[in-house]
Amino acid sequence: MKRILITALLLLTALAVPAQAHAGPGRLQIRGADVSSLAKSEALGGVYRDSAGRAGDALSILSQAGLNYIRLKVWVNPADGYNTKARLLPVARRVKALGMGLLIDFHYSDTWADPGKQTKPAAWSGLSSAQLRQAVYNHTYDVLAVLRDQGTTADMVQVGNEINGGLLWPDGSNTNWAGTAALLNAGYDAVKAVSGSTRVVLHLANGGDNGLYRWWFDNARTNGIRHDVIGLSYYAYWHGTLESFQANINDVATRYGKPVVVVETAYPFTTADDDGWANIISAAEPYPGYRATTQGQSAMLTRVADIVRAVPNGLGLGLFTWEATWTGVRGNGWDPADPSSGNGWENQALFDYADRALPAMAALGRL
Repeated sequence: MKRILITALLLLTALAVPAQAHAGPGRLQIRGADVSSLAKSEALGGVYRDSAGRAGDALSILSQAGLNYIRLKVWVNPADGYNTKARLLPVARRVKALGMGLLIDFHYSDTWADPGKQTKPAAWSGLSSAQLRQAVYNHTYDVLAVLRDQGTTADMVQVGNEINGGLLWPDGSNTNWAGTAALLNAGYDAVKAVSGSTRVVLHLANGGDNGLYRWWFDNARTNGIRHDVIGLSYYAYWHGTLESFQANINDVATRYGKPVVVVETAYPFTTADDDGWANIISAAEPYPGYRATTQGQSAMLTRVADIVRAVPNGLGLGLFTWEATWTGVRGNGWDPADPSSGNGWENQALFDYADRALPAMAALGRL
């Protein structure tokens, strides 16, 4: 009887601990998914099922599979009204109710920000440099403060998205590092003003390019750009070999003494299309040795996770699969200004074309 009571107490204690604290020996601290498109998918009738085919809440299905962190992007004034502060708040409540960690990804744009485009929000287009810095601070503070005030404080925050060339061009282009530093530090200061414990991530793409990362973070250090974590995008079919990715993430962690996290990665589970919009990745074997199958998806994501786990000095935090819930729901396309656009990504989600959780989800949950 005593043994039974002790076991029951231990179980209750474990259930009271937030999910992100459940990382046992050898497990990744962060086993995450970006689900930025989820709110719009649900509004348009998107359905999500567990691996047994039972319909349910997508976040609960991810959590039950063992994922413990969610990433959500924020745009300033997008054409479709999604990925805004107002849309973010109810999803954040659901995330925290499940005991999951929350990463907020500020794009500082009305649409996609990435290495090829860092377009200012229309409302900020005529601002002076000083006014632009204040706008970054105010926007960052405003979103994070309302999250805090509803009891869903962000655990991590990206100040910018894939900022290889800086942000908010031309003012924040890193052809002028002083301008880049001023804007990024304005964002950093806003994050810390809301919550000193929230970790600030600086995020680059091209996770296998060590030359890029050394150049960028050497300049960041020289120019006093403040941050807590280094974030990487690594897509094996775009960003170099697995070996180059491993060499880079190990070097970055040890050279700068910062924790590292893969904030974006993914892999296809099929070559088939589900929404009438051509898939972005359609090859049968996008990376040598890893076919576009359910087995190939699980194997690639597991390999990326293993690389992160092996980062020296325990500095590898984990990874997020990008847009895990972006299934082929009509109207939920890539272009917020064009309801007829498809997404081209549904073959890389963690739900199949019957809306069921894929084996890769369970694989990630165990990592």
